[in-house]
Amino acid sequence: MEKLLEEFSLGLFVWHSLIFIALIFLLKKFAWKPILDTINEREDGIKNALESAEKAREEMTLLQSDNEATLKKARAERDSLLKEAREMKQGLIDKAKTEASLEAKKIITQAQESIESEKNAAVADLKKQVANLSIEIAEKVLKEKLSNDQSQMELINDLVKDVEIK
Repeated sequence: MEKLLEEFSLGLFVWHSLIFIALIFLLKKFAWKPILDTINEREDGIKNALESAEKAREEMTLLQSDNEATLKKARAERDSLLKEAREMKQGLIDKAKTEASLEAKKIITQAQESIESEKNAAVADLKKQVANLSIEIAEKVLKEKLSNDQSQMELINDLVKDVEIK
């Protein structure tokens, strides 16, 4: 350090100081402002990017909550539609069962009426046949019984007695 003090030159010091001050002045005038502007622009860009990221995060949160609400609404609507479809299906099944039951009862009633009608027709036909057969038998019996005159007279007398009694 003593060597530095011995070699110290005031002129050289002044020149160095002047050059240093000139260099600082030149740097301040020409370089310092563009450097600070670049740093400020960079700082503003970072700040804007952070603000944009924060806004995007808030929008994502808002969209996510909207999506969840929409999803809940869609699920509720789906459940409502499924419930309505099940109720409609059950209603259609019940209606079909009721209609089938009524149709079956109607068919059974018609069949019973048809059977009763056919039975009555058969009974009437049977009565008619029995009556015809009875008449034929009576005719044959009467022909044979009334084949002689004496039997005819007895029958006439019996009929007259029956008429008088009434």
